[in-house]
Amino acid sequence: MQKIKNIAVIAHVDHGKTTLVDQLLQHSGTFAAHQQVQERAMDSNDIEKERGITILSKNTAITYGDHKINIIDTPGHADFGGEVERVLKMVDGVLMLVDAQEGAMPQTKFVLKKAIELGLIPVVVINKIDKDGADPERVLDEMFDLLVALDANEEQLEFPVLYAAAREGYAKWNMEDENKDMGPLFEAILEKVPYPIGSADNDVQAQVFTLASDNFVGRIGICRIFNGRLKKGDECLLVKASGEKIKSRISKLIGFKGLEQIEITEAEAGDIVAVAGFSDIDVGDSLCDVKNPVALDPLHIEEPTLSVVMSVNDGPLAGQEGKHVTSNKIKERLEKEMETNIAMRMEPMGEASFKVSGRGELQIGILAENMRREGFEFLLARPEVVVKEENGVKMEPFEHLVVDVPEEFQGVAIEKLGKRKAEMTSLTPMPDGTVRLEFEIPARGLIGFRSEFLTDTKGEGIMNHSFIEYRPYSGVVQSRTQGALISMDNGEAVAFSIFNLQARGIMFIKPQDKVYNGMVIGESARPGDLEVNPLKGKQLTNMRTSGADDAIKLVPPRPVTLESAMEWIEDDELIEVTPENIRIRKRYLDPNMRKRVQRDKKNAER
Repeated sequence: MQKIKNIAVIAHVDHGKTTLVDQLLQHSGTFAAHQQVQERAMDSNDIEKERGITILSKNTAITYGDHKINIIDTPGHADFGGEVERVLKMVDGVLMLVDAQEGAMPQTKFVLKKAIELGLIPVVVINKIDKDGADPERVLDEMFDLLVALDANEEQLEFPVLYAAAREGYAKWNMEDENKDMGPLFEAILEKVPYPIGSADNDVQAQVFTLASDNFVGRIGICRIFNGRLKKGDECLLVKASGEKIKSRISKLIGFKGLEQIEITEAEAGDIVAVAGFSDIDVGDSLCDVKNPVALDPLHIEEPTLSVVMSVNDGPLAGQEGKHVTSNKIKERLEKEMETNIAMRMEPMGEASFKVSGRGELQIGILAENMRREGFEFLLARPEVVVKEENGVKMEPFEHLVVDVPEEFQGVAIEKLGKRKAEMTSLTPMPDGTVRLEFEIPARGLIGFRSEFLTDTKGEGIMNHSFIEYRPYSGVVQSRTQGALISMDNGEAVAFSIFNLQARGIMFIKPQDKVYNGMVIGESARPGDLEVNPLKGKQLTNMRTSGADDAIKLVPPRPVTLESAMEWIEDDELIEVTPENIRIRKRYLDPNMRKRVQRDKKNAER
């Protein structure tokens, strides 16, 4: 029987998880000497590579001595917390990475809390000890305090600690030891992570924690075998969360080695494998013995806290840039996403629109970005928080927000967050001259805050947040104060006109961009919307005067990205997303209709 260890690498965003997995793969000799491997090999899709973040949890396996170590790399963003939660149920230990300078952050707290609840013993790896501002001793104290606060048991409090610089490729037990290789980390995994419990001789019990799909074999469930053996061609019973039972054969069994997937004929208790042959396989489903089916508990994933309405593009430029523009195509694509992404929900709303709910703006923004790259065209409304009602009380999600700012900006950050109903819970001066502020804030207050925060702190502020719980509704939260500059005609924008409009605010368009009536072409410098004409050319005469042909100096427009647009828009605005452009427009393009809706709204408020 093979000796197996199952671990997950968990940490706050950008603390070095994927880089550490790279080094473990390199050190174990998984890659041949001639093999070219790119940096952050586990981040496989384009958006992950571009942004340098992990979005989906992925697994790999390495052989070290006589052990097989299954490693799962997880995302660090709070928006993808659902990916982390389900992975922790599949492993027997965690490598808890923490940055030697930043210390314990909100997501460190979130993932560690889940690991402690499941009784896992963390192997704490203080990473990036080669940084100038590194303070490993302070970070170790922070981690101990955090574990005490999370009610860790005696065994969990005696966690092993390693010091590492994953990018440089070394880990060590003590700061005084020489910088060699990743050997000590492997020792820690083999010594401290328990072997899987369960026996290959029992009846089959396996649970699916991630899905993949293949054009040839259909849906593939990546699962952990808790008991028994899985063999290719064997008949198994799939028990769904609803209790429904489906009998089918394993048509393909896939094992993992490094970044490769290899077909295998048999796998036994403790291993992590991919199984094909079940068309209805879902996350949380159990694969059981046909004669004696004993299902495992279904996975519980926390509910979405943010929703956005996605609808068919009905603007004047609809269908000119995208391939998939109909509601049927959008619905199919969203349904496909919901199959593999269990932290998201989708419900049709009539009038060719769909309500998509997730854990944060980033998660919804990445779905929209993926669809845009696949040739879809659609409209997005302003994100809204998911509000519940409990015992007649309106409840909304609250977030734990941690802000690191240089000292001179702490006043403006506290003032702005105060207007958004944030309550400060702590203020800690940091060794590098910055101040760490912690708040509890309604999730609504964070919508649109990031861009304003970066402007206020001249790009030096860092903010992170994670979901706490639902609390009673906290009243009206202040949002954008500036109005919009709205085009009053259809056509192509003219440089002369844009030059004259620059004094009115910040422009989003450049000359020759297509515009239409009701499209937002800039941010007004004052409150209240303003209708302008970006198509007006220069009046030509046959008289020549000195100074008439002064050069037109245009300020570069503010680029509109998906995230910045989702943060900027108000309730009466929509984002038009196409493969080539992202535009902002008013919900009602007709100015008379807009005035009527505004008037009705005021009357209703009275």
